[in-house]
Amino acid sequence: MSFLQHGRKVFTALVLALVLTFTTACGTATQARQSPSATQPNVAYSQLERGNTTSGQSFGDWVIQTSHGLIRDAYVRDNDKLGAVISSDVRPNEVRTLARSLAQGFHNNFPNRNLTVLMYAPDKQLILTAKYDNQSHQIEYQ
Repeated sequence: MSFLQHGRKVFTALVLALVLTFTTACGTATQARQSPSATQPNVAYSQLERGNTTSGQSFGDWVIQTSHGLIRDAYVRDNDKLGAVISSDVRPNEVRTLARSLAQGFHNNFPNRNLTVLMYAPDKQLILTAKYDNQSHQIEYQ
């Protein structure tokens, strides 16, 4: 084996080791940031994960991106619970309509399930619960 080939293999191995080291370190830091412990009560709300599944995470991200500022934050749990924090731009008489739209989109992405949409005020107080019944295709508001 020539000196050049040996040097290339050593260089490739070194670069691979560095990439794996930094990728693992960054992944660990991200997980620590997304899973705040109970000893950190002042962690910003936006640092919580949007979903506890990959599809839930994607749907939560989609809700935020397509809401045009009406929804400040969203999360999906167990692919059957959607929580949405509305912005102060949403009027009280629009909350039910927004919850209905979210329930319909949620049902399209997670069919054949009973679903719950929890609507929160900007101060993160629960203001409306919409329960979608998969059998009757009706939404009950509480």
